[in-house]
Amino acid sequence: MTTLATDQQDERLRSRKEGLRGALADVVERARGGDLGVIPVVVGLIVIWTVLQILNPVFLSSANLVNLTLESAAVGVIALGVVCVLLVGQIDLSVGSVSGLSGAVLAVLFVGEGLPVWLAVAASVVMGAAVGWVYGQLFNRFGVPSFVITLAGLLAFLGLQLYVLGTKGSINLPFDSGLVNFAQLDFVPDWLSYTFAAVAAVWLFVSGLLHARARAAAGLSARSMSALVTRSVALLAVLAFVVWYLGRTRGVGWMFVLFVALVLIMHYLLSRTRWGRAVYAVGGNVEAARRAGINVKAIYTSVFVLCSTFAAVGGILAAARLAAANQSSGGGDVNLNAIAAAVIGGTSLFGGRGTAFGALLGIIVIQSISSGLTLLNLDSSIRFVVTGVVLLLAVIVDSVSRRSRTSHGRA
Repeated sequence: MTTLATDQQDERLRSRKEGLRGALADVVERARGGDLGVIPVVVGLIVIWTVLQILNPVFLSSANLVNLTLESAAVGVIALGVVCVLLVGQIDLSVGSVSGLSGAVLAVLFVGEGLPVWLAVAASVVMGAAVGWVYGQLFNRFGVPSFVITLAGLLAFLGLQLYVLGTKGSINLPFDSGLVNFAQLDFVPDWLSYTFAAVAAVWLFVSGLLHARARAAAGLSARSMSALVTRSVALLAVLAFVVWYLGRTRGVGWMFVLFVALVLIMHYLLSRTRWGRAVYAVGGNVEAARRAGINVKAIYTSVFVLCSTFAAVGGILAAARLAAANQSSGGGDVNLNAIAAAVIGGTSLFGGRGTAFGALLGIIVIQSISSGLTLLNLDSSIRFVVTGVVLLLAVIVDSVSRRSRTSHGRA
């Protein structure tokens, strides 16, 4: 009788979760268990946008939002790499210096040495990957904390950047080059933007359907067809509105499309591949992952390589956006904003929790604060204070949700 009652209860739960209401109930249930996902950052973004729009009606204008997306791309790519390192419970403090060095190498090879732009870009990216590989070897072979390794890298690569630039201190990129046009002037045609939106909605439906069928075949609860269709239609509506609204001025920039494409690629790698599952396993419990047969050292090396590679790509995009590489490239608040974007986007400092979309949401939050306060003609000191408060709140939410998950698991 007990077994029969349990089976009936499981069946009721499964039926409840298959409907639209069940999907919402599932989200609420996970939130109660401490798995808040992107809920805090989405709520925070809505609050920030509402306040800034009330203070200055220009903030949510199409022209300002286009600028916001373009300014978010470079640091957002860097933040994407930081997410990878944080997922295994480590940190990289040198992403700003690596991005600045990457821009310097690009400028010297492209302008100073006259190499083709594609070769200069490739050399800069390879340089970034090599930095990450060195970090991985130092961490795995000698056990030096990542904090110390990357802090040393921050100083060393800053000095190397100054050396590469030489006495000039600044190298301008040709305004008529394809790289600068890509970062400043190239926008996706409207018809292609709507096509991208439709493809994204179809991809979400197909991937969700395949996942639901796999869970159903394993006897697990799965989303119903109505829930899958509703989710995809909602995504299509949101993306179509974004494309239409941004298209009122210049449209969607190709540089932002590149950033979103990298986010989607990393989301797939983290959520649908064996490597991604291993990353979360190492971040959750290193010893358990090692006993499960995961090559922990290889995972650490891979995330350090990805982080530095994304930092190099971000540095290239930043140099192209500015049409120059100078001694301040990668400096200032680039390093802090990249790390803050990853944390604000929901990536846990304790490892094992976070998504690639966290980099996208986090950098939009930070860039929204920067853009809004600039429109209000407020001093940059206020921007630092506000960003710091938002970062602190994100860490508090992370700590509270982590404690809630632990208590829920024990219960």
